Amino acid sequence: MQYIKRPSIRKNIARGKKVTGMMTTIAGGFRAAQRIGAFKEPPREILPRYIQVFCRKMAASFGVTVVQVEPVPQTHALWASNHISWMDIPVMGSVAPAFFLSKAEIGEWPIFGRLATAAGTLFIQRGSGDAGSISEQMTEFLLEGYSILFFPEATTTDGTKIKRIHGKLLQAAIDADKPVQPIVVCYVNKQGELDESIPYYGKMTMAQSLKKVMDSKDTTAYVLPLLPLETQGKTKSELTNELQQHMQLGLEELHRRVLKKVPQAVLSEA
Repeated sequence: MQYIKRPSIRKNIARGKKVTGMMTTIAGGFRAAQRIGAFKEPPREILPRYIQVFCRKMAASFGVTVVQVEPVPQTHALWASNHISWMDIPVMGSVAPAFFLSKAEIGEWPIFGRLATAAGTLFIQRGSGDAGSISEQMTEFLLEGYSILFFPEATTTDGTKIKRIHGKLLQAAIDADKPVQPIVVCYVNKQGELDESIPYYGKMTMAQSLKKVMDSKDTTAYVLPLLPLETQGKTKSELTNELQQHMQLGLEELHRRVLKKVPQAVLSEA
């Protein structure tokens, strides 16, 4: 007879607390969105401060503490972040004064999709060939005074390095003559190592990822803003290469500053 290991009572209680915290935060987000009329037409002038409060509470509900290694500037720019997990959204949303660029299917989710739409998220259909159209919309947003955050790797990673950056959408910053503001994040456990419970990549399902995050303890998300990249006089290719190098070096710097042991994957490439 096969023995099935069941979660301990303590683990179930911990999961229950996180679920309760998440649902309480979501309910508060719906109330705030309803109060300011965001379900009808997102009021972009005042939304960033609501987004930051909501995202900070959402990260905390999962037991993730967000720490700014250096103060995150409230820069009007096209923000570019490395991508490790769905947790990046509440973490980056808690510090960056920007609207998100997201996959179109997320907008169709019944709960988070409604909140994402109310938060003024720009949705893109990956692989549909509409990068040019999205870039034009982003340019318009930037010219209107709104910042946008996107994940130029276009996929999640294990957090040890920066994957190849896709630079098509950087054209928006060039056309709007606005800087690119890179920012990097890493998740660290109480032992001072990269927290393996947070990354959501490869063949992992969302259910598996949620369970791992629910069972995690004492995770700290360290964020490090990098120097902004000016776009004037640069081609998209030049800006892409500069951002690739800038973010890789920035992530390595972040690891050196907050980890007790730098990942072997990084050391082996040095």
